[in-house]
Formats: sequence, structure tokens, C-alpha cells
Amino acid sequence: MEPSHSDMPRPGGEKSYVCDVCGYASFKLRCLKKHMRSHRAEKPYACDRCEYECFTSDMLKTHMYTHTCQKPYACDICEYRCRNSSNLKNHTRTHTGEKPYACERCEFKCSTSDMLKSHMRTHTGEKPFACDKCEYRCRRSSLLKLHMRTHTGEKPFACDKCEYRCTTSAYLKTHMRTHTGEKPFTCNSCEYRCTSSSSLRNHMLTHTGDKPCMCDICGARFTILGNLKQHISTHTGEKPYACDTCEYRCGTSSRLKIHMRTHTGEKRFACNICEYRFTTAVTLKKHILTHTGEKSFACDICEHRCRSCSDLKIHMRTHTGEKPFACERCEYRCSKSQRTESCSKSGTLKSHMRTHTGEKPFACERCEYRCSKSGTLKSHMRTHTGERPFACERCEYRCSRSGNLEKHMRTHTGEKPYVCDICEHRYTALSNLKVHMRTHTGVQSFACDICEYKCISSTQLKVHVDSHMRETICV
Repeated sequence: MEPSHSDMPRPGGEKSYVCDVCGYASFKLRCLKKHMRSHRAEKPYACDRCEYECFTSDMLKTHMYTHTCQKPYACDICEYRCRNSSNLKNHTRTHTGEKPYACERCEFKCSTSDMLKSHMRTHTGEKPFACDKCEYRCRRSSLLKLHMRTHTGEKPFACDKCEYRCTTSAYLKTHMRTHTGEKPFTCNSCEYRCTSSSSLRNHMLTHTGDKPCMCDICGARFTILGNLKQHISTHTGEKPYACDTCEYRCGTSSRLKIHMRTHTGEKRFACNICEYRFTTAVTLKKHILTHTGEKSFACDICEHRCRSCSDLKIHMRTHTGEKPFACERCEYRCSKSQRTESCSKSGTLKSHMRTHTGEKPFACERCEYRCSKSGTLKSHMRTHTGERPFACERCEYRCSRSGNLEKHMRTHTGEKPYVCDICEHRYTALSNLKVHMRTHTGVQSFACDICEYKCISSTQLKVHVDSHMRETICV
């Protein structure tokens, strides 16, 4: 394998010294000799401070700078410094815009041979760098290095203004813009601005309508891969991210990060109109709309308008009758998993589950009353304050709950929307229909604790108990 040519450049500037293993070509024989060591795994030069070994004395010299922290090569245009001349040469092209390396298959051009080599793998599909802990493979050694940090948990880049740490300098640079408020990336179709090119790229899909990421289980399509991955977990039920403080588990690291704020009490996002603070930027954005009154999302069936796409999606289920969320303990189904700001009246799966667990997390500060819903607590507090914010437009009736006003309005309109499916009797309130249904089923849920009397409604029981009181008085 040892070349035998004379170490003299060939006329015409041709690279006549060619490696018969990989095709590498050089002007000089000594360069070819150095190259041949890469095939024989021969590394005659060793560092006396660590275990590093290399093929050439120049490589060893450059490596020693990592111990001495020297960067002898300086850019004469900016403050950039580096350890070897080739890196400086590549850096200089960022100023000149020179891109001497061109792809033979597409229009791609770049400033270094390594970048071109990596690009060519997008055509060949080659991914030579493999993780030894999982099945991950990639086209560049630098990407593998970043990936390994997902296993080691290493986050070498730290923010000097908060406790944020990350795996790459690019992530840190983007994060710093949350402190400076800088949004250098601008949409040319609307006024949207953002802190990163990836966010802008995702935003542009909202204009094109393109959804390139498709679920191969149900056919749902998404604009970004991250959303597709979250969706896939709804099929698999996988929740790999676990809270180390409680039993909470979720499908994404971002959701876990938001959840952790419920333990730390951190609310990083503040409203600049009022003093309200939030744990996420999304909830702050929705809150701002309560000040502006803007409701950009409109139902095309009725006149309902709301502040977010998700709220509109939930509202549409009132027209379609869709109830995708099912209780695992009974036959109850509902249209949403938890309460939303603009769709708060109808039931949610989260609040329903409390009927099984008996959980009552909402407590009154003035008495011992506890309940399972925040809305119920809000209504209860009016029994202390005497507040009756809901007023009838037709008479002087006022009440503490919107539901009571809704029932009252039916006394004016004559509307009776609740119908018995056995005898077709109609009622203004669901509770009245439930009492009526007991006349068909014979269920007597209310029992007197003085005698054996049972009845179908609390009103009947109250009348009965009063009869005992009158008997006592007469005696």
C-alpha cells in the first residue's frame, strides 16, 4: 500500500498522488503518506497530557491548544479566534460570502468541504454516525455529539440572567432574546415576528396551509413534527416524562416543564395591562384578548365567536354532538377534557371524575364549604357577599348564577326544552325532568329519617318533614 512516487509536484498542477483505497488525491507524496495512516489506524503522535492520539504532528500541535487554551489564529475583520489555519480560512468566507464547494446534484453551495460532504448524504441517505445507546443515526458527528447529551443530561450552556441551561449555543442565543425582547425574524405576509428561524418556518405554514407531517394511524396531518409526535402518544398512550415531585406523567418534555411550575409557583409571563401572571405564553396571549375583547374565531353555523381555535373546535361539538372524552368508570361522555375560558358552562371530564373520587379541591375562605368546581365556589361566595350580578331584561328578577337566569327567562318565553321520552311531558329545567322520570321508574331517592316514608323529590320530602313538625307542636 506504500506509495513509491517521487515527492515532487507533477507539471500542470495535477494531484498525481492518489490513494488506491478511497481515491484521495494530493500534490505531494508526504501528504499521501500521512493520509495512508488513516487506513492503517496508525496514530504515531500522542498527547502527553491526555489519551489523545493522531496521524500527524500538525494535528497534535492543534490539539495541544485545547490544554493551553490558546487560539493563535485571529480574524482581521472581527474578534473571532481559532486554533488552526483551516478554521480561520473557513471563517473568513462568512465575511466574503465565498462558497467554493458546489453540489453536483442540486444547487447547494457551501464554504467548506465538510459541509458539502455532509450535504451529499441528504442525497445518498447515508447516516454513518450511530448512537451506541439507542437507534439514533445522523449525517454529522456534531449532531451525534448533541444527541448524546439527551442521554447524559449534559447542558453546558447557561444563561447569565436566569437558571436556564441548554445543550447548544444556538438554543442559548434564542433564549437570550426572551430577556432582550429581540425578534429578528419577520413574516413577509403578516406582522408576525419571532425569536428563531424555526418558529418563523412553522408560522409560514399557517399561510400556505401546508401540513407535511401525517399520522399513519388515523391520517391526521400537522404542520410540524413535534405536534405529530404529541399526537402519536394519544394512540400509544405513552407518557415517558414523569414528575419527580408527584405522580404526574405526560407525553412531552414541554408539558412536564409547564407542570413543574405548579410546584415551584413560577409564573414567568406577566400581563402588561393588569397584574395577572401566567405559567405559559399561550395562556397570557389568551388573557390579553380579555382586555382587547377580540374574538377572531367565528362559528359558521351560528353567531358564536371566541378567542382561540381550540375554543372554536370545542364549540363546534355543540352542533355535531361529538363527545370524544369518555369516563373509564361509567358511561359519561363529554366534549372537552377540562374547562376553557370561553367554554365553561358545559361539563368536563376532569370535573366529572371528581364525582367518583369525591375530591373537592375548592374551599370557601369564610365557611367550611368545599366543592369540585371553581365555578361552583364562585357562585357560593355570592351567598356571603349577597351579589346578584345576573339580571332579567324583562322584569326585576336578579340572581347569583347565569344558569338560574337562563331558567328564569323560560318563564317569559314559555320554552320547555327538556322532554320526557316516555310520555312527552316537557319541562323548563333538567332537574324537573329528572324528578318526573322517577314517576316512571318508581325510584324513591329521598327518605325520611323519622319514619319509613320515601319519595321522588326533595320538595316532597320537605313537605313530609313539616308534617312531623306540626304533629310535635300539636302534642
